[in-house]
Amino acid sequence: MLQVLVIDDDPVMRMILKNALQEQGYLVILAKDGQEGIDLAKKHHPALVICDWLMPKVDGLEVCLQVKQEPSLYYTFFILLTSRSAVEDKVQALNHGADDFLSKPIDKMELIASVRAGLRLYQLNQDLQLQKQLLVAELNEASEYVRSLLPKSLDHNVKIRTEFLPSSQLGGDCYDFYWLDPDHLAIYLIDTSGHGVGSALLSISILNLLRSQSFGKDKFYDPKIVMTELNRAFQMSQQGGRYFTMWYGVYQQSERKLVYANAGHPTPIVISGNHDNLKIKQLPSLSIPIGFFPDAEYTSAELLIDRNTSLYIFSDGIFEVMQETGRIWGLANLIKLLTNELPLSQNITGQNFTAEWVREHIRKETPDADFSDDVSLVHINFP
Repeated sequence: MLQVLVIDDDPVMRMILKNALQEQGYLVILAKDGQEGIDLAKKHHPALVICDWLMPKVDGLEVCLQVKQEPSLYYTFFILLTSRSAVEDKVQALNHGADDFLSKPIDKMELIASVRAGLRLYQLNQDLQLQKQLLVAELNEASEYVRSLLPKSLDHNVKIRTEFLPSSQLGGDCYDFYWLDPDHLAIYLIDTSGHGVGSALLSISILNLLRSQSFGKDKFYDPKIVMTELNRAFQMSQQGGRYFTMWYGVYQQSERKLVYANAGHPTPIVISGNHDNLKIKQLPSLSIPIGFFPDAEYTSAELLIDRNTSLYIFSDGIFEVMQETGRIWGLANLIKLLTNELPLSQNITGQNFTAEWVREHIRKETPDADFSDDVSLVHINFP
């Protein structure tokens, strides 16, 4: 049964309101002053409050303000009883959180109609909150499913460590790595446009297609062919306007050669050398994102990998962070952070370079930074 809290310092008015409401089947709670009303509201969480404006010590405006500031009472419908009719008084009451007004002397029919309307809105808000909770639970479940599909690490001659930090929204990051044969290791990272279920489903579809090697295994040795086949299969005109960026590489262990293609993806970073001669190289994008044009051409590049080299591949969520100034933190700051802040002993092995480490540095600069996108980080160490 829905509860109605009546707050009034006039005992006669309390009884009038109580009798009228109980006749309609409502459970009525009574408070004789503002402070008692606030305490009872926090204790019983009524669906609706009827409160007199003019009361000693704690008046109706203060009661309304404190009730609405309580998170558990945010959707409680608040009716203010008043003899005031000036527009500025009503504006003041609305600014304090009042939802409706009843003028004194109280008309019983108007009272019942206002209460019914208020309780309908309260119930609607409760239903919406329940649906929101169910939706959040389903999105969290979907996010966990996506996470379960992603590989964690590789401990071989080549060592791979990964991180996936989901945002509050379901996103479209995915990555994978596997041996095509004992000498060739395929590695890729994908970031689909947008957020939500559609982006996640597109990401999973790409992941499953690549894992099935349905294009023919031989094609997976050539990154530009993989990009071309995916571009044919996932045109944005057939994917609800969604496209995706991708970095795909194949490392030939015997030759220490990396062949890669980059379709609009953030620039991976290669760090090699030693403490006295640290070398930092960026692998810029070679082609446009996948899905724009069916006849787009994709190209590959080669890189010889020195001993003790680290390759960092990441999604843009790690650096496209909105600062308080309204500017994006940016890739340049990420590279500067990596080269200037990470101890030299860790630059090559990359043991301390994690997505969370980057986030902590951003938070120091911008405590209210908005991390609104998924973050994926793949670190490959070539001994």
